[in-house]
Amino acid sequence: MVKRGPSPPPEERIINETMSEALSKRYLAYALSTITSRALPDVRDGLKPVQRRILYGMRVLKLDPEGGYRKCAKIVGDVMGNYHPHGDSSIYDTLVRLAQDFNVRYPLVDGQGNFGNIDGDSPAAYRYTEARMTRAAELLMEGLDENAVDFRANYAENDEEPVVLPAGFPNLLANGATGIAVGMATSIPPHNIAEVIDAARLLIEKPKATTAELMEFVQGPDFPTGGVIVEERAAMLEAYETGRGSFRMRARWHVEDTGRGTYQIIVTEIPYQVQKSRLLEKLSELLEAKKVPLLEDVRDESAEDVRLVLVPRAKTVEPDVLMESLFKTCDLETRFSLNMNVLHKGAPQVMGLKQVLQAYLEHRREVLVRRSEFRLDKIEKRLHLLDGYLVAFLNIDEVIRIIRTEDEPKPVLMKRFKLTDVQAEAILNLRLRALRRLEEMEIRGEHKKLKEEREEIVALLASPRKQWSRVSKDLKSARDEFDPGTPLGKRRATFEAAPDVDLAAALEASRPKEPVTVVLSQQGWIRGMKGHGIDADSIKFKEGDGPAWMEEVMTTDRLVIMSSDGRAFILSAEKLPGGRGNGEPIRLSIELEDNVAIVAMFRFDPERKRVMASSSGYGFVIPEAELESNRKAGKQVVNTGDGHLLVCTPVEGDMIAVVGTNRKMLIFPLKDLPEMSRGKGNKLQTYSGKSELADLITFDKRDGLIVMTGGRHRAFEDWKSWRGARAQAGKVVPKGFPRTGTFTG
Repeated sequence: MVKRGPSPPPEERIINETMSEALSKRYLAYALSTITSRALPDVRDGLKPVQRRILYGMRVLKLDPEGGYRKCAKIVGDVMGNYHPHGDSSIYDTLVRLAQDFNVRYPLVDGQGNFGNIDGDSPAAYRYTEARMTRAAELLMEGLDENAVDFRANYAENDEEPVVLPAGFPNLLANGATGIAVGMATSIPPHNIAEVIDAARLLIEKPKATTAELMEFVQGPDFPTGGVIVEERAAMLEAYETGRGSFRMRARWHVEDTGRGTYQIIVTEIPYQVQKSRLLEKLSELLEAKKVPLLEDVRDESAEDVRLVLVPRAKTVEPDVLMESLFKTCDLETRFSLNMNVLHKGAPQVMGLKQVLQAYLEHRREVLVRRSEFRLDKIEKRLHLLDGYLVAFLNIDEVIRIIRTEDEPKPVLMKRFKLTDVQAEAILNLRLRALRRLEEMEIRGEHKKLKEEREEIVALLASPRKQWSRVSKDLKSARDEFDPGTPLGKRRATFEAAPDVDLAAALEASRPKEPVTVVLSQQGWIRGMKGHGIDADSIKFKEGDGPAWMEEVMTTDRLVIMSSDGRAFILSAEKLPGGRGNGEPIRLSIELEDNVAIVAMFRFDPERKRVMASSSGYGFVIPEAELESNRKAGKQVVNTGDGHLLVCTPVEGDMIAVVGTNRKMLIFPLKDLPEMSRGKGNKLQTYSGKSELADLITFDKRDGLIVMTGGRHRAFEDWKSWRGARAQAGKVVPKGFPRTGTFTG
């Protein structure tokens, strides 16, 4: 029984430390662990620790591409028990992803069984699936037995694992990587191996090559699911230079003729990392919500290949217009971000394309030197033995005599022929069948070949130029494994310019255009009644309610609602409730507080201008285009101050007339009022006491001032008597002015 020493007193076990300092230390340790041991890939082999450990564990199990499969449960168990103590689910999830050809451009695991699909279905449990390595994984680990990289103790310190793999091809760019650490993330799209290797070989020949020159080979990402990249060349160049950016990618589609002038669109490739089932679900939701007016139906006819059928609403719909409308509303078009944040010399760093390739090439050169030194050491040891064998064959009779007559032949042999301990031991271990003439010839031939190889390696280690030449040659051999002429090596994603389609005009032309009269009641109920010329007296309202605004528009038009607090709201006429009932409260469509009233409702015309004026007597001219907003909360346009929005009238002329509650009128040129996109505006008229603005009107000086009084139009020919400078008090209204104190009677 082991006797334990006395425990230290409690006071010695207490560490006095502030809470902030204790938390910061521990959180920093956690962050560093997440960054270096989980989330970010190494720039040299492009792998995270869990991926590297899975591949190494499979190599230890001898799961070569030519060999048999083993249960994934065995692989996961060995990796978890020997190298990665973070749970079986994380290991199996990574193993599955390395085998999915729709997620990984060049799969590193050859899976057998249900490994999931592009619809997003989950893989089978690891007790049902089997796996082995692919040729690509073999290339990544080529040279592990030749001291190509450093090894370190595993977490239990009873075994070893590689710090990094030799990486026979640039896996970081070939397969890409994504990960979220603490305070940082990485996102690298996959690329075509042949293109990346060609760029790397150019960098060997021309170390000062620019990113633009490298992009003559690396055209852009090459996603495993194909698709079309429509990002501009200049944007991609900037992304590759800085290591940050994004790539816009679209589904690949073509038109299929269905006879009688009709057609359907077939989608054969969808953007990378988009689940087909969710894409179909989204399209169905858009159809149900009538947010894709050009689309009639969508069907999934996929088998092994993707085949989504999109049926247009009418044969007159242009295919390009239909697809552009879908690209803007669903994941048939997505963006893949580029953030080449990788571990370089143990620290996270955002690198550009050239920097990544340079770091990889330096790693490959170091691997070459280490493997060459390892091979040179093996050759030296073998030559040493062969030298001893040759001495034995040249003096075979004497060697046999010594062995037969001496009690301790080893020291005698060493002294007689000046042999080392290793050579003498090797001679004594020779079998009798090796003492033939043919064996001597073979030894001399092997000796000659090894000496030649040794000279080549010595020359290689002494010449950086030869080293780079050899690295380039090795990369060329790796490129042949993934030749663009093979199904695996062929580029899948292509590049096109996005077509220039006036989508708004096309959608406008495709929508049915029907007359509708929008009615907004005094209590805030809104509806759209079919037709124009509706008699207001024929419209029924709830008891105690009545008409407030009526506007004749078309179903393709949009309406502007102005509230008393100076906000503008936009509503689509075709989405309004029908006119059979009382409609619905407008507050269901816009966020309007109970203490805020509606001031105006009119058809949205971006070519028109309006005068906005508050009760405090300030106003300005605003283009109607500035009122546009898709927010339910509206757009704040007028700063009403202590007052409220009173007037929102269209500009119809070059003069403006204002009248206050004190019945004083002032007329001045409209040009004196500023044109603004939002704000308070300039002072229109000066008031005293509790007086404020009562009404405002614009008119053309050639027509004169005309107001409504008693239901009739009345012209004031002497309006010039009230003309003055903006912000003056004005004069008392003329005789016959409406008693209501407004220009509309």
